[in-house]
Amino acid sequence: MTEVVDRPAGKGHKPATTAHPVTDHAQPAVNVDALGRQLLGKWAAVRLQSRELAGRPELHKIEGMPHTEHRARVSGQLKYLVDNSAVHRAFPSALGGSDDHGGNIAGFEELVVADPSLQIKAGVQWGLFGSAVMHLGTEDHHAKWLPGIMSLEIPGCFAMTETGHGSDVASIATTATYHPETEEFVVHTPFRAAWKDYIGNAAIDGLGAVVFAQLITRGVNHGVHAFYVDLRDPRTKEFLPGIGGEDDGVKGGLNGIDNGRLHFTNVRIPRTNLLNRYGDVAPDGTYSSPIASPGRRFFTMLGTLVQGRVSLDGAAVAASKVALKAAVHYAAERRQFNASSHTDEEVLLDYQRHQRRLFTRLATTYAAGFAHEQLLQKFDDVFSGATDTDADRQDLETLAAALKPLSTWHALDTLQECREACGGAGFLIENRFASLRADLDVYATFEGDNTVLLQLVAKRLLADYAKEFRSVDFGVLARYVVGQATGTAIHRTGLRQVAQFMADTGSVQKAAIALRDEEGQRALLTDRVQTMVAEAASALKGSNRLSQEKGAALFNRHQNELIDAAQAHAELLQWEAFTEALRDVTDPGTKTVLTWLRDLFGLSLIEKNLSWYLMNGRLSMQRGRTVGEYINRLLVKIRPHALDLVDAFGYGDEHVRAAVATGAEKIRQDEARAHFRAQRASGKAAVDEKVLLARTAAGRHS
Repeated sequence: MTEVVDRPAGKGHKPATTAHPVTDHAQPAVNVDALGRQLLGKWAAVRLQSRELAGRPELHKIEGMPHTEHRARVSGQLKYLVDNSAVHRAFPSALGGSDDHGGNIAGFEELVVADPSLQIKAGVQWGLFGSAVMHLGTEDHHAKWLPGIMSLEIPGCFAMTETGHGSDVASIATTATYHPETEEFVVHTPFRAAWKDYIGNAAIDGLGAVVFAQLITRGVNHGVHAFYVDLRDPRTKEFLPGIGGEDDGVKGGLNGIDNGRLHFTNVRIPRTNLLNRYGDVAPDGTYSSPIASPGRRFFTMLGTLVQGRVSLDGAAVAASKVALKAAVHYAAERRQFNASSHTDEEVLLDYQRHQRRLFTRLATTYAAGFAHEQLLQKFDDVFSGATDTDADRQDLETLAAALKPLSTWHALDTLQECREACGGAGFLIENRFASLRADLDVYATFEGDNTVLLQLVAKRLLADYAKEFRSVDFGVLARYVVGQATGTAIHRTGLRQVAQFMADTGSVQKAAIALRDEEGQRALLTDRVQTMVAEAASALKGSNRLSQEKGAALFNRHQNELIDAAQAHAELLQWEAFTEALRDVTDPGTKTVLTWLRDLFGLSLIEKNLSWYLMNGRLSMQRGRTVGEYINRLLVKIRPHALDLVDAFGYGDEHVRAAVATGAEKIRQDEARAHFRAQRASGKAAVDEKVLLARTAAGRHS
């Protein structure tokens, strides 16, 4: 067992007993170094390299800087990343990259702790603009443009979103019409709502862009394709003829990025500027594609760009870790109210409500981090070619769509709760909570609006359900509940099969008796997902035989339940990822504490949805009342290990950069306590009026 770090355990908190394999009657200890190595994951070396860079003052956000200066600073920081070999990992080795797709994302997402604007602007340049050329283009395109993109000689834009169409990419209105007589495409914005909007690098820096437009040739619209378009004269930085734009101006956050709008008026580009990996046009205007289905071709093209969602998932987890490290350290030092002592005030972290606020979010952050590592592994498997089938790409797309909403919403919630948990100090920009929350606000809606992404997941769950039970009567299935065998089947890439049912209708109720056990939590969490999907499938049965209008109306009536089912599914994935990670922990003390934290995550999910479990008969009222009691017991057990759990994240002062987390509060509190102790010891301290009144009253009754 590792040595216990000398940290305040909180008054009245006795060492917790446990049935896990640790020394009897001994308080388990967390091996912070070993846990930290596990949290770094497969790409530990890359993460550490990126964190070292993110800790340098040259890359730090300067709070309060005007947006014009902030933009210039971040633009210069991109060159700093190039000079420090931090951004080319995913590019081909023949061009100076290292073909390391998972490591590339792992490195990018760590930049959020330096400045989210830097992380996103770097993501625009190399993760979107550069990746679009690499994954949607062919070798000629790579040779022509990738060296300049990699070196930053060609700053660029990823011009997909339009003012009138955000998440509905298939309906964008910009057109690229082929003219065989000149072998050119004419890129055109037919109306104001078709302007490309919110485009990073568009307002100032972008010299080129990958523009997504409807490809029209020989009078046929072949759907959305990507085109390389030069935007500005490299010498004057002025827009080229036919191209115009506007600056989006000051935003709610991420003001180090020059977001802007672009529009095109009959802009001619060579036929060869079509990024033609998945669709090509011959000189005579003949269209061809290796993918016959227009729908599958569209989703295949968009699927190559999934890394944006993957990196946002990881960056959101990183931001949550930084916030929790600051808030937990502050709460372990800050004293307020003398509830249990006439002389000493309480440490904030000893209050149950404060523990509820921070520890439940700490547990979720661990779960989201372990799930992200699985997503990153799946991403690397697909993009390295290790497991790159059409089914693998669909699974990756769905997994990213499931996890990115949860982690980004969680980051915003965590930053706000940590801000409030630090009181007025949390509102000061020097403590970064408000700044980080403002910068991460847009994470919930870009690279896919979170609610729309969960709808995509819901549709996939319904499709999987339909495939598994196409010939089975729903009335039979409705009586079934989830099987509870250890290692329950996982759908290829981590998507749990939604219809792994068994006939033992008592299994969930029996498992509820052991809420604190792994199998009990799995039973309740899995059953909820499967029941919700089954009910939605029953409600929508036969919708494909209705008219388009009636089918859409039926789906719309059940949209909310479907999105709730998708969110429950994503939460289950996080719980499973946490549970799987526990199997890799060898230190007994660490395993015990992490198991408590996993249980806190699972029980918090059950508590959040307690009304569902009660209404659906999965928990009795009596059993439901015990959920909160179990959570409160876990808070007491986790309390002595809170600092170890946030320190294991591996972020130093140069990353957190919050005044409340520097230890200054402990110095102030110790000084105050010493002052009052000295006063009391001197015998010269003023008598409290309430004490004097109590003495007088006692004298009258004696």
